[in-house]
Amino acid sequence: MWLARYMERIENLARIIDVTETFVRSGASDGWRAIVQINADEERFYASHSKATADRVIAFYVIDAENPTSITSLALAARENARALRPLISTEMWSQLNIFTQFLRGLRAEDIRPSEISQLCARIKQECQTHTGITEGTFYRDQASLFYNAGRQLERADQITRLIDIKYHTLLPVAAGVGSEVDISQWTSVLRSAAGYHAYRRVMAGDLRPSSVVGFLLKSEAFPRSLVCSLRHLHNNVSRLRSDYRLRDAGGIVERIEFLRAGLDDQTVGQIITRGLHEFLDWVQRQLQDVQTEVAQAFWPPPRPVSAPDPVTIEMSGQTQSQS
Repeated sequence: MWLARYMERIENLARIIDVTETFVRSGASDGWRAIVQINADEERFYASHSKATADRVIAFYVIDAENPTSITSLALAARENARALRPLISTEMWSQLNIFTQFLRGLRAEDIRPSEISQLCARIKQECQTHTGITEGTFYRDQASLFYNAGRQLERADQITRLIDIKYHTLLPVAAGVGSEVDISQWTSVLRSAAGYHAYRRVMAGDLRPSSVVGFLLKSEAFPRSLVCSLRHLHNNVSRLRSDYRLRDAGGIVERIEFLRAGLDDQTVGQIITRGLHEFLDWVQRQLQDVQTEVAQAFWPPPRPVSAPDPVTIEMSGQTQSQS
């Protein structure tokens, strides 16, 4: 599950960095700080940096080995997870992941200059998409693949809610700015950060209102990275673990996902925004965290601590040995 989450997170992060560099260059403000906020890294980042500049944020999120949420750290974590799963994953998956990790470990400061970052992010996204394609074509369809796919959908749901939560309130326009060139550019950047710009334009041409963008990212049944689509696929994968492989511990997890889906389906986008978009997205993120926790507890519980032997038992055992 975590292998898929790490790889999905790497691709999302590379895309957001790439889009941010493009739109900050064109005049947008606070873009680099938003990346830190989306990843909830304010405390870690500002412990060593006074300001979120392009150079600092890019280095922090691409090559900083001390940052567990950097692309390089995530790739190393994915590789270690894959090593533990080596008997289950294909040779092609393992080989490509090794090549990708070695490439990232070889990056230097000159490779991540703002003038070079777009090309680098394109390479990183391509490697992640290659991993996805190889996995789709070679990963044996059993419990392991269901856990993998559930992890990918869980990460997509988490990432899209984080993106909407930060960007919506950052970009809420003043009345004079609605529909302006800057306003349209900013909402275009949100869609591009979610890899949804072209899909959105197919169905919502000419409409870049904040509520329309949020509605698309939350409720589009046809966009594979929308919240509703991710939750549907997550539900399907966990349900199959219960039905096809008789993993009874998945029952409670399925019910929580159904509860989460109902919370989204029972409200229109207008109602969600009116009642509090931030509060709704925060609730979704807490539910997703609970899903991950319940999966871990159900299928990978921590080992029970080994209790110390009873002193009386030790004493009696010693007496028995001396008598023999």
